[in-house]
Amino acid sequence: MSEIKLSAQLRDVFGKGAARQARRDALTPGVIYGHGTAPKHVNVPAHALMMALKTPNALLSLDIAGDGTELVIPKAVQRHPLKRTISHVDFLIVQKGEKITVEVPVVTEGDLAAGGNLLETLLTTVAVEAEATHIPTEITVSIAGLEAGATVHASDLVLPAGTTLAVDGETAVLQVVAPQAEEPAAEAAEGTEA
Repeated sequence: MSEIKLSAQLRDVFGKGAARQARRDALTPGVIYGHGTAPKHVNVPAHALMMALKTPNALLSLDIAGDGTELVIPKAVQRHPLKRTISHVDFLIVQKGEKITVEVPVVTEGDLAAGGNLLETLLTTVAVEAEATHIPTEITVSIAGLEAGATVHASDLVLPAGTTLAVDGETAVLQVVAPQAEEPAAEAAEGTEA
């Protein structure tokens, strides 16, 4: 995964009023922490940040005006409950070569075997340990031809080189279930009246 370069500026005014003013100025407040350094409070251009965070576990290179560059990943993203705009981001400092644990989306491909079976998704993401600059964007699972009763465990996932599971291999990710037979509503109603 390549780095996404964003500009940022240090902020020295805190509180709700300062955060609201930053958002009115099309900036998103955030904090950078990790590796034993003192937290840095920053403002990042809101639109550029929103576009960068469309990629899960985006690797960001923040060019902080007057304070150098930090390589970070988003650790916690807070969104407005109605507008869904980003209201605050916690960034975690990472270093090249460092292994980190992240949640990666699980994506399915293919079609189930014929018969009206249903795919039940138990985990939409799976925790993996990967090198900070080589975080997979997704893990693809083929469900082609799976029959009712089949279960895909975390150990069955094909992971990119250098990536390892951070969950128990026996953890169920997906399972195929047979459709349930429906009783006609009329028969059920007659049975309760007698």
